[in-house]
Amino acid sequence: MSQAKKFASQADMEEKKITFSQISEHAWAYTAEGDPNTGIVIGDDCVLVADTQATPAMAADVVRRIREVTDKPIKYVVLTHYHAVRVLGAAGYGAEHILASQDTRDLIVERGEADKASEIGRFPRLFQNVETVPPGLTWPTMTFTGKMTLWLGKLEVQLIQLGRGHTKGDTVVWLPGERTLLSGDLVEFGATPYAGDAYFQDWPQTLDNIAALKPAALVPGRGAALTTPAEVAEGLAGTRNFISDVYASVQEGVKAGRDLNTVYKDTYAKLKPKYSQWVIFDHCMPFDVSRAYDEASGHADPRVWTAERDIEMWKALEG
Repeated sequence: MSQAKKFASQADMEEKKITFSQISEHAWAYTAEGDPNTGIVIGDDCVLVADTQATPAMAADVVRRIREVTDKPIKYVVLTHYHAVRVLGAAGYGAEHILASQDTRDLIVERGEADKASEIGRFPRLFQNVETVPPGLTWPTMTFTGKMTLWLGKLEVQLIQLGRGHTKGDTVVWLPGERTLLSGDLVEFGATPYAGDAYFQDWPQTLDNIAALKPAALVPGRGAALTTPAEVAEGLAGTRNFISDVYASVQEGVKAGRDLNTVYKDTYAKLKPKYSQWVIFDHCMPFDVSRAYDEASGHADPRVWTAERDIEMWKALEG
């Protein structure tokens, strides 16, 4: 591994090509070559947006694309989880309601400020015009536990917690009438899952619960939109394999009594041949292995990442 590896994604300054595409009768995908995606549902009388982009300035481009296909009001913003890069653009939509699971709101209360500072430090390019983010945090106006159904006119939209994975608050947006899913970061495609706040032992079962819905189309957290059942299955399998491979390697190291630094180097070497072509692989691996090491060592819940902890961890594992 290079001694000169820059922290997280600070070296990634290349602009990405944005695609806005219709994936089912009422659902659209805003994707950007491995940058965070946004999912859009255009109902009979209003629009729902899932995952907001990192700043209101960046959300403006999503709104511009939406306005190319509909003039219906954007009534709902859904936070699939609490990470700053997904939620801080919420103010840019002027939505009537911001919806999230109660678990996600609890995480915002517990660690929202720390996560905001942490992520802005990790992803300079993804926080374009960060000065447009309003002071404070993005707060849901409405929360639910388990499942909530919205009606966009006659269009049924379900918000469902299918289990813990990327975070404890993960929510998917499900259109049962057209078998279309907006997964947030529970599913990635050709992109490395970030698992610094994850539940490794739960995540594969949560992916199985997604598969049980039999989605015909899916907007992943990162990567191209998946528009056939075969592509959806590929996205689920790739995410599941990565999470399982990381945890198996780390668990083996913990059982053998190895320290975090040794386990990280071993796990990186094992996974690099299979996954290093995925975007943000080098960024995610130190955070993913650190969380997996904690979980395998008996720490059930993720520790809070702060900007200071980020740097300390990176220097310890990549220095």
